[in-house]
Amino acid sequence: MAAHRKPRRRSAGGHTVRTAATIALAGAATATGFDGIGHAEPQLTPAQVKAKVDQLYQEAEAATEKYNGAKEKAEAAENRLDSLRDQAARRTEQLNEARDALGSIAAAQYRGGGLDPAVQLALTDDPDRYLDSAEFVERAGSRQATSVANVRRQLREIEQLRGAAHIELDTLKSRQAELKRHKKTITGKLGAARRLMAQLPAEDRAVLGDDGDRASRTATSAREELTTPGTATTEAPNSRAAAAVSYAYAKLGSPYVWGATGPDAFDCSGLIQAAYRSAGVSLPRTTYAQIDAGRRVSRSELLPGDLVFFYSGISHVGLYIGNGQMIHAPNPSAPVRVAPIDQMPFAGATRVV
Repeated sequence: MAAHRKPRRRSAGGHTVRTAATIALAGAATATGFDGIGHAEPQLTPAQVKAKVDQLYQEAEAATEKYNGAKEKAEAAENRLDSLRDQAARRTEQLNEARDALGSIAAAQYRGGGLDPAVQLALTDDPDRYLDSAEFVERAGSRQATSVANVRRQLREIEQLRGAAHIELDTLKSRQAELKRHKKTITGKLGAARRLMAQLPAEDRAVLGDDGDRASRTATSAREELTTPGTATTEAPNSRAAAAVSYAYAKLGSPYVWGATGPDAFDCSGLIQAAYRSAGVSLPRTTYAQIDAGRRVSRSELLPGDLVFFYSGISHVGLYIGNGQMIHAPNPSAPVRVAPIDQMPFAGATRVV
């Protein structure tokens, strides 16, 4: 019976191995198809590739706006940390001067025949605790009361500043880690898009506008779409909106670079921020903050200079120039350009000034 059982176990084991191998191969094939960058991708039509690439660009842009927001907060935390450290340094210098003054009083009293408690203050490892002790309070004379109170106050202020600085340092580290995560997401999405496009023949890439005529367009040829602002500036609600429109026209053909705010390259919200900065208006850095930077207007109310936003996550923005058109920084496959606002799902609009 043992002889019969042994072959049956070997047969069962062989079946298990074959089953596991089949599952592993199927999983590998599924993973390749999911990534959109495997060997099966050349079978996709150019239209299917474009749809995948557009989705990757949209996801990368959403991550870019999160990166921009995290960077803005990290810079603010770093500025606060520097300020707190400067304050702590100044207060420490003032504390040292106050302790030196107490030391001088102590030395004078010592020469007069008594060991002043301030000497112990200068020697103790825990001056704040010593200042609060009953023994010190009892022995300290009224002559020193003001100086002692001043030292105690400064010690506590310094500790508060150090505590606040520690919190800001933790915040900064958290923001920096967040920046790294968003950067990894962005570069991964853009890399996947490039690999997808690279699998297409050159003529198909040119049609889809990867490294063909769209991305290689110069600022001069880009302006041929619409050579001057024309009525866009005259129809703007005010001079600052008109100035922002003029700036955007001057940047047609500039390359898209994620995280860039000009003057030679931009991402979508960076272009908007730079355009209004040129007009003397300070805007937030991100799309989801820019949409709240002015008065909301309906699509039927749009005027040149209004900000137009797209997608449910408010991940893209353009500058309206009239006639259903906008200037925007699309993605790495295309430079700053004129495009219809119907090109993407409309999410809302804001009039800044």
